Amino acid sequence: MAKARTRGARALLWLVVLFVALGAVNWGAVQFDEDQNASWTPQLALDLEGGTQLVLAPQVAEGAQVTQEQLDQAVAIIRQRVDASGVSEAEITTQGGQNIVVAIPGEPDAATMQRIQASAKMEFRPVLQSAAANAPGATPEPSESEPAAGEDPPAGTDAWDQAWVTPERQAAFDAFQCADVDTTVQAPADQPFITCSTDGTARFLLGPVSVEGADIADAQVTPATNSQGQATGGWAVALELDGDGPAAFEAVTRAITGLPEPTNQFAVVLDSTVLMPITSNAVITDGNASITGGFDQAGARSLADQLRFGALPIGFVVQSNETISATLGESQLQAGLLAGVIGLVLVIAYSVFQYRALGVVVIASLAVAAGLTYLVVTFLSNTEGYRLSLAGIAGLVISIGITADSFIVYFERIRDELREGKHLTSALETGWKRAFRTILVSDAVSFLAAVILFLLSVGNVRGFAFTLGITTFIDVVVVALFTHPVLRILARTRFFSEGHPLSGLDPKALGAVYRGRARFRAPVVEGKGKTSSREAQRRQTIAERKAAGDAPVGAGRSGSKGEES
Repeated sequence: MAKARTRGARALLWLVVLFVALGAVNWGAVQFDEDQNASWTPQLALDLEGGTQLVLAPQVAEGAQVTQEQLDQAVAIIRQRVDASGVSEAEITTQGGQNIVVAIPGEPDAATMQRIQASAKMEFRPVLQSAAANAPGATPEPSESEPAAGEDPPAGTDAWDQAWVTPERQAAFDAFQCADVDTTVQAPADQPFITCSTDGTARFLLGPVSVEGADIADAQVTPATNSQGQATGGWAVALELDGDGPAAFEAVTRAITGLPEPTNQFAVVLDSTVLMPITSNAVITDGNASITGGFDQAGARSLADQLRFGALPIGFVVQSNETISATLGESQLQAGLLAGVIGLVLVIAYSVFQYRALGVVVIASLAVAAGLTYLVVTFLSNTEGYRLSLAGIAGLVISIGITADSFIVYFERIRDELREGKHLTSALETGWKRAFRTILVSDAVSFLAAVILFLLSVGNVRGFAFTLGITTFIDVVVVALFTHPVLRILARTRFFSEGHPLSGLDPKALGAVYRGRARFRAPVVEGKGKTSSREAQRRQTIAERKAAGDAPVGAGRSGSKGEES
């Protein structure tokens, strides 16, 4: 008992530490926010608060037309940029087959505006050096390479020339952190620069631009083949260049083919990050290249789309910038909150009716879950730009049912153990071990569904999936660090340990008690006009023996005059 009490106290202590930590980080976010956007309440999304709507008109050459396919790709790029800036729940659509409409919650800052308007510039640059990304905050060891000395080489120096690797540039490359990449700033085409891969796992020192992205005429997905022209079962991207592209591509492939890695590679750069480094295995003289890299069909199609449309030299100008009101507004917010309150009241009413005093544990656990959820959502709102939409509120409301399911599984497991005749302490521990496995499996399924929905959806649906995933994880924390420890403490009280009728753990109210493995025998209270369970069992035995022909004569009540026991 003492050991269980210690474990319960330790779990509650960890819960207190978690609350204090979340409160501290929220306090720090509010106190040290230079823009004064952080607060102790979550920020609301476009549908509940309103925001800013930008209409972007493409800038193209006179007489040129922008296709719907190109606009769709631009929408995808802008969405990636807006999401990268930490703005959540933005709505990005096309309008009239020409313009792009971007609706952002609140007032966008200058950096967000720049992200939205910058053109998706693609270029090919030779790789001068590459290495794995530095760990955050790590101090890199000095490079063992021998960088070229002196200042930058004169104009006209080849883009792949190692003379670009000056001591200063080498030192900067060695110390570079991928978190420092700014995708809104385009490096000069005639100068080398340092950047990272799109996934942030590798860093590169790249030479000047050798092939402009605007020279890409087309990129298509094709089956991959070997040098004999036989299909390998994989997929490739067939790249076609025009304009100055074929000559420039021939020059760079002729120069770097056969060099040691990574100097035999050139990088496909989009928005100042490396989509992928490509190894040159042959000199390409006609402007038609095949890019392979173990792609599946979806990966090859994604790269082809980026090559085809990311190379478009299209900038955008803000045609209009206006403040818009909430699409749903305060009334819908109140309706959503009211639905949550009604659901909460129904869950509490059912818990009290079904579990009596254990309903208090349900109420307290729901309060703890609500507190943790509020602090987590507020923290994400202050630090990651998360905004709470009506769909997100729906995810919070549904989480009440998920949390209630966990309590029901646990309490019913304890009751089953009590029906088997176990003491409350033993029933509590055995029931917990069995119930927790079920709770983990159930929450894992809900969490997996939330993750898949988040990855495959956009807009408000992602908000629903996000809050559902958060609350599902919090459910496990609350059950493990609060509900079970509190029941351990309550099991020590006389009210619960003796099975008071109002405790919700009364063995008599729970029904029959197991006697052995195969049959139930209901306990019968002794008193006037009633027999004890022992006497009932004895009489049943006598009846069975009498039916078999070996019952004692005059068998009756034990200890009565003239009767045999």
